[in-house]
Amino acid sequence: MKILCVIPSRINSFRLPRKALVDLAGKPMIQRVYEAAIQCPEFSKVIVATDSLEIESVIKGIQGNVEQTEAHHLTGSDRVAEVASRYPEMDIIVNLQGDEPFIRPEMLSTLVKPLIQGESFPMTTLAYPLDFEKDHSTSSVVKVVFDKNFKSLYFSRSPLPFFQKKLSDLEMKELPVLHHMGVYAYKRDFLKIYTQLKQTPLELAESLEQLRALENGYDIRVCPVKHKTLEINTPEELMEAQKWALEFFR
Repeated sequence: MKILCVIPSRINSFRLPRKALVDLAGKPMIQRVYEAAIQCPEFSKVIVATDSLEIESVIKGIQGNVEQTEAHHLTGSDRVAEVASRYPEMDIIVNLQGDEPFIRPEMLSTLVKPLIQGESFPMTTLAYPLDFEKDHSTSSVVKVVFDKNFKSLYFSRSPLPFFQKKLSDLEMKELPVLHHMGVYAYKRDFLKIYTQLKQTPLELAESLEQLRALENGYDIRVCPVKHKTLEINTPEELMEAQKWALEFFR
């Protein structure tokens, strides 16, 4: 089974411009993400997809794979799909965001395992333990709830679930809710279907593109991992990431 990992990356991110090129312990962020991805043993090929000549130059400078894409794409998935269309021999397509420098290769292995093993889900995603005290009510943190078979029920920026009463520590630990990571793997045929679907009301309301799949009746498999990563969307988060990097990349 052949697996293509595509890392969509653009220079003009809305909340933190040029973040793909910010320095993390001596290397640009996009290079950190690429170097983590190529260590995943299940991946047949890793490609950075960009519309930026600067990002292209960074990846070519380390003899990495990079391809130019159209500038008009609305989502990272659309950019991924453009590159995937050039590789019809690939069975599974991974969408690894270019702002996940702290991703670990074993987490990516966990992401693709259900599809390799033949589970019926058309797509998978990653999630790690939620810090309820810090992040339950934080809108920048996406929460996912799921059933006993790890099928996602809903993703939201709102507190999820709502606590009608105070729960015990044991009850809290048993809650099927995690901190969602925007990393996905798709069966090849489904990625084409998914990117041709129109944006949906809940997707637009929450600004979460994975809700488009749920609203159209497609299941998403949640793959829990132990380690957390760090979203990097603001100058404050970037400062924290630079501190993380000094320890993480020692």
